[in-house]
Amino acid sequence: MSLVGKNILVTAGPTWTAVDRVRVLTSVFSGETGLRIARAFKEQGCKVTLFMGPGRAKFQTSDWTEMNVQQFFYYDDLDQLLKTTDLTQFDAILHSSAVSDFKSDDVYQGKKSSKDGFNIPLIPTEKLVDKIRLATPESFLVKFKLQVGLPREELHDIALNSLKASSAELIVANNLDEMDGEAHQTYIIDPAGESIPASTKTDLCSELISQVNSGLKSK
Repeated sequence: MSLVGKNILVTAGPTWTAVDRVRVLTSVFSGETGLRIARAFKEQGCKVTLFMGPGRAKFQTSDWTEMNVQQFFYYDDLDQLLKTTDLTQFDAILHSSAVSDFKSDDVYQGKKSSKDGFNIPLIPTEKLVDKIRLATPESFLVKFKLQVGLPREELHDIALNSLKASSAELIVANNLDEMDGEAHQTYIIDPAGESIPASTKTDLCSELISQVNSGLKSK
């Protein structure tokens, strides 16, 4: 089975949550991995939609002309994009965006003075990946999970539990300590707990193409 003509959605990049009218909370991630994944599926002949956050990934002209790229900045922007898009049209969704886990419980409606310190009460955000699953139960869903400083066995167990909690078909487990440019150690885990390692971004893209292709065959 070929992936040619398959409809693929990739989310990538960080999200912002507001502290006041000019400041935000975000993460350090660039969106480069998600952009690479989107390009890899495009090169397989897929129709690719890319929801891209405010990262530092460098676009090529062909990215804009050969993919449907929609940009967002805030968590709420991505949430709204997902709500207003018919997600059932996608054969596979790869949700690699580094979505904010927390947001301010009390966004200041001006600009906080820099003369004084202030505390920011944080509350958890809703898990957008779970909203994706509810909106499109039949799409092949790939979730991403990042941890820091964990042994590989513990990373595997946490990722597997996360996969099952969201009813995803696959999860990509990452350890921040094993990410350095092109070198990017990841583990693609299925619901049975089987794990496929990838040591670079290029390897990850290749393995995801293979696994998504196999998964769509069996649907």
